[in-house]
Amino acid sequence: MTDVLRRGRASLAFSFFAQGATFALLVTRIPAIQDRYGVSDALLPVFLAAVPILAGVGSVTTEQLVKRVRPSLLLRCAQPVVLLALLGVGAGEHLVELGIALAAFGLAVGGLDASMNMLGVSLQRSYGRSIMLSFHAAFSLGGIVGASLAWAGAHWHLALWVSYLPVVAVLLPAALIGSRWYVDGGSSAAVAEQEEERAQSRGIVFKLLLPLCLVMTFAYIGDSTVSNWSAKYLKDVLGSSEQLSTVPYNVYMVTTLLGRSLGDWGVRRFGAVAVVRLGALVAALGFAVVAVSPGAWVGMLGFTLVGLGLCVLVPQTFAAAGRLFPNASDAAVARLNIFNYVGFLIGSPLVGALGDAWSYRWAMLVPMLLVLVTLVYARSFAPQPDRYGGGHERPRTADVGRGSNGL
Repeated sequence: MTDVLRRGRASLAFSFFAQGATFALLVTRIPAIQDRYGVSDALLPVFLAAVPILAGVGSVTTEQLVKRVRPSLLLRCAQPVVLLALLGVGAGEHLVELGIALAAFGLAVGGLDASMNMLGVSLQRSYGRSIMLSFHAAFSLGGIVGASLAWAGAHWHLALWVSYLPVVAVLLPAALIGSRWYVDGGSSAAVAEQEEERAQSRGIVFKLLLPLCLVMTFAYIGDSTVSNWSAKYLKDVLGSSEQLSTVPYNVYMVTTLLGRSLGDWGVRRFGAVAVVRLGALVAALGFAVVAVSPGAWVGMLGFTLVGLGLCVLVPQTFAAAGRLFPNASDAAVARLNIFNYVGFLIGSPLVGALGDAWSYRWAMLVPMLLVLVTLVYARSFAPQPDRYGGGHERPRTADVGRGSNGL
């Protein structure tokens, strides 16, 4: 049984890694994509907004599909589509081809994100201890690798398809092979329990899930602020060189990897509530340092603190949703995942509009305040009493013994 779980954990961690690398290769080469297809500055936001919108559609669709299909099968199908869509973005020549590739990427990535986190929540329940942050640490590591490969492609002036093809050629077969060992979260009896839970709690699900939805949204507003505005902030506001302005995002990804690598230990030692509160305070402090920083190096210190703080919020939000609805965790994760894309859609335009109309320094205080609101909802991350009367989840036999390949 232990070997099944270990293989399931390793294969799922690889999926998170592959997705981190894929996403980084896409978002860090946006200028090159824009040049290749001749996308105007006015049209670019339309393409960028379409991806998270379609990802939200994909996440909603996944909630319905998992009523009939195992999350492991959805993940096994979605990950190749995401990788091939990335290759399609690099290989096309016309705007319509770019639109088709990005649409496929967005729809598939919504299902991919939802199903990965469903399996992560299920595995954590089977393990009986916090492991969710380790999966998101793998995502951060993949992001670092993907961003580094993107830098190499840009440095050597490689065509997009030349940069993407070797990555897809390695990750695609590896993901398909690894998918044999995914571990699903239940048997047919557990699925029936989920249906019963949905029927009984349909009127109160959103009320219970709302605090976590808000935390997810605020976390991704902060994340998109760093992703989209850190380079511009250092260069235009703090007067750094163009080369130095590329550093904060890489540092941010490294600190998220570090924080998530240590985060599961922190949850096991101090509890999820304490870790979430500390993360929110550190992230808010980071945005405050960025807002008042006199120069580029202090600004980078602020973005480093933001990464250390924000990195624990999203994984713990998914884990908390699984605890709130132990018999309907797939549906809860799928619904919660939508607010990932809501935060992404709101964050960048909000900070940009405030920066242009007011001041980018003051604009940095908006994500700071939103992250602080997380403190109000921190109790939602507390362990929930389960049906056995304890304060911790008890792994079910079906959870531990059943893999996606029938083990």
